[in-house]
Amino acid sequence: MLMSGHRRTAAVFLLAMTCVSLTSVAQMPLAPPSKGGLTVTPVYEGWYTNPDGSFSLSFGYFNRNFEEVLEIPVGPDNYFEPGPANRGQPTHFQPRRHWGVFAINVAEDFGYERLVWTVKIRGETFSIPGSLNRDWEIDALKGEASSGNMPPAIRFHSDGPEGSGPAGATGEPLAATVGEALAVTVWASDDGNTSGAVRDPGEPGEPITLTWFKHQGPGEVSFSEASHEIAHSGGEAKTMVTFSDPGSYVLRVRANDASGVSGAGYAQCCWTNGFVNVNVVE
Repeated sequence: MLMSGHRRTAAVFLLAMTCVSLTSVAQMPLAPPSKGGLTVTPVYEGWYTNPDGSFSLSFGYFNRNFEEVLEIPVGPDNYFEPGPANRGQPTHFQPRRHWGVFAINVAEDFGYERLVWTVKIRGETFSIPGSLNRDWEIDALKGEASSGNMPPAIRFHSDGPEGSGPAGATGEPLAATVGEALAVTVWASDDGNTSGAVRDPGEPGEPITLTWFKHQGPGEVSFSEASHEIAHSGGEAKTMVTFSDPGSYVLRVRANDASGVSGAGYAQCCWTNGFVNVNVVE
């Protein structure tokens, strides 16, 4: 049956309005941001070659919560396989996406093997394999492709060995007492370049930003200064660290150049991790 002109126009208008409504619904967020109650997923970032011919597998994570910090100790709910369950992964997960939080060094004959990181939380299990698949090679130590920007270098003694990139450097073990502040010092320097792969790369020669995190440990950790800025040409920064409970802890310091981890996280080009193991007693 043919429609009259008026009826046909009305039908087309109704169909158009229906499509607009469906499009609007499709574009709405599936759910409002959640402060807590959600899960965390391990992320494999990629691998890079070290100067000695070995390789580093870089990992990060995504904590879906906007405010809740998650604590998942190494064990049945946070482990690597095969081999040791503890490969230096975090047990303390800050909200949202964190790139290249740690890296695992593997031998040059690692070949086609895989290391799988598994995290279990709130009834869900998330596993991610790390491998030397050539599609996952990153330029963490070679310089960012468009600018040659290199990650900062850090060390834990004024004349100690330097480290760069996600694997970074590890300081000598320290000892502390519950409730008593421990001084931790780090030295850093940078080439002063910025990444061309980010929206706001900053100006060449801008300072290095050092940020401290609890990485592993059973209790709360507080820093007198959780963030510092030092000149890209080199300098030192000290923070006083206090622990609430006895046990084994790992502290992480992240050195960002002017490009910043949030802007060039996927490129793994622009920051370096440093780790300090601390044994805390009563």
